Amino acid sequence: MHRNTIRVTALLAGISGAVILGGWLGGGTGGLQLGLVAAIAVNGLLYFFGDTMALRAMHARPISEIERPELYRIVRELATAARQPMPRIYLSPTAAPNAFATGRSPRRAAICCTTGLLRMLNERELRGVVAHELAHIRERDTLVCSVAATLATFITSLTALALLLPLGDSEDEDVPSLLGGLLFLVLGPVAALMIHLAVSRSREYRADLAAARLTGDPLGLAGALRKVEIGGRTHPLPAERGLLAAGHLMIAHPFPNRGMSRLFSVHPPTTERIRRLRAMADGLDLG
Repeated sequence: MHRNTIRVTALLAGISGAVILGGWLGGGTGGLQLGLVAAIAVNGLLYFFGDTMALRAMHARPISEIERPELYRIVRELATAARQPMPRIYLSPTAAPNAFATGRSPRRAAICCTTGLLRMLNERELRGVVAHELAHIRERDTLVCSVAATLATFITSLTALALLLPLGDSEDEDVPSLLGGLLFLVLGPVAALMIHLAVSRSREYRADLAAARLTGDPLGLAGALRKVEIGGRTHPLPAERGLLAAGHLMIAHPFPNRGMSRLFSVHPPTTERIRRLRAMADGLDLG
């Protein structure tokens, strides 16, 4: 069984056990039955709808080949060379330069690029990024990352409970927002911990290596990572709850490296990734 399949199975089993145990402790036999139903529902949500959470958070939409023929050509050429199914292609209307892949299997995968990325990269660099995302799809990194993103989104969305709390006759509209912010300070680290437990940093190194082998051009990906790193400083993604939960899917950390967003950083240093790619190019050892 693939290592990421094992990781997802363990993650879903752990969540199921926690939900069922909570139901049993809270309601005995009746709570146990309710917890079992809830566990099945949660697992279904995480597995079947996890691939859409990041796309929605990024306001991405599917694009046709007529709209972006060059992007389609690059994806099709590399997918064919990698002997993988052609993924769906999405575009996110944001200036932050980044890209990510999602989907629970190679046949249901999607690659999303931001408009900022397409404006910034040349074809050589874009090929490196696409090859990197195809490697994530082939290794099924997208499965575990999509499940983790959905779980983190669910945890952080619990901050909306602040709007339902009885606040008496208080007319201060800032009170629910303040309580929501306080809840996020508690639940945010929990969501970040779930992501760190599910997602390995080494996956980025493996995808970089696979991309360099597929394109035969490690410097193309190195140049793309350098531009994404620089562009991410001038046009970072806003550290919103939904985006924080999906940030680990991106090719590079898309948020300012401060505050709560630092907890959600699971990417290895971009400088180290570039160093490794340049060392590959110098040694010409792509085998």
